[in-house]
Amino acid sequence: MNDSSALIARLRNLAAPAVPRQGDSRAVDAWLAEGLAPAQLHEVFAFEADDGPSGAGFAIACALAGEAMPLLWLRTEASERQGGRLHATGLAELGLDASTLLLVLVADEPALLRAAADAARCPGLGTLLIESWGRAPGLDLTATRRLMLAAESSGVTVLSLRIAAEPVPSAAATRWRVTAAPSRALEADAPGGPAFQVELLRQRGGHAGLGWCVEWNRDTRNFDPAALSGAGLPVAADRTAADRTPASVRRTG
Repeated sequence: MNDSSALIARLRNLAAPAVPRQGDSRAVDAWLAEGLAPAQLHEVFAFEADDGPSGAGFAIACALAGEAMPLLWLRTEASERQGGRLHATGLAELGLDASTLLLVLVADEPALLRAAADAARCPGLGTLLIESWGRAPGLDLTATRRLMLAAESSGVTVLSLRIAAEPVPSAAATRWRVTAAPSRALEADAPGGPAFQVELLRQRGGHAGLGWCVEWNRDTRNFDPAALSGAGLPVAADRTAADRTPASVRRTG
């Protein structure tokens, strides 16, 4: 390698973002200590429907870590039928104050995209959480680019929660895969905090293919290395409850 090539390689190493090494839970704890990068679009994937609550829990934890409140959660009526009505106790156990959450149900995917495009431009929000199930063809490269531009302009952190879906090309800054992990058992066999197996599938301009097991600490609003034993935390209730329209939910579309 000649001198100029060596210099270029060194500059690239210096410019590369500092990311944790594979399996280094302490590093990911520091990396996620303040949540995901603000004013950006991030994707959180739960490839299996059963991992949907874990994906939602991880997204909420990231919003709390970044103190990006209030949080607007957009869901379709089909999402509520498939995933169940949100479980208030589970959300509280994550540390989410109900007064900082606004839940909006929309009729279908086109209405979801319209509401998301408007909300992403609202600087009064801290986090916009867009929940979708299945293929969701409307969340394509064009739509995600618009969401990213809106996030960068307004300062809102946009989280696209994709449940029972496979990744497609998008403009997201990062893409995560989240699955449930056993939590640390406390005294008297009480369940510990929610634990997640997370994998960084894609990072724009940086490393990917990294994975860790972390536990959410609601008191410090931080991710800790996970000690594996115990059970997880639900954020969605049984699906039968979703057949009844909640009076406190605002509907649009």
